[in-house]
Amino acid sequence: MAKVLFTIQYDVLPEQKNEYLKTVKEIKNVLKKEGIESYNVYEIKGKTNSFQEIYTFVSLEAYEAFDDSEDERLNILINKISDMTVGGTSKYTTLIETLEE
Repeated sequence: MAKVLFTIQYDVLPEQKNEYLKTVKEIKNVLKKEGIESYNVYEIKGKTNSFQEIYTFVSLEAYEAFDDSEDERLNILINKISDMTVGGTSKYTTLIETLEE
C-alpha cells in the first residue's frame, strides 16, 4: 500500500507562538489515538514563526478515513491553530508514495 503524506505550511502570529507550540503538542497526543502513523511539526529554517505539519498515513484509505473523521477535540484544536496563523499563508499538499517497498 502506498503511504500518504499530508502537509500544511503556514506562518504563526509572533505573539501566539508559545500557545501554538502547546496546541500542536496536544494535537500530537490526540492523533496517537487516531491511528496516524506519524505526526510531526517543523519550524522552517530561516523563516521565523513559519511551521509545517506533516501527517503520515499508512495508506490512501487511512488518509481518507482521517479526512472524514469527526473527532470533536481534534477539530477544536485545528480551529485554534487556524486562529493563530497569519491570514493567507496556509499551503496544503497531499503526496502519495509512488515507489512502494
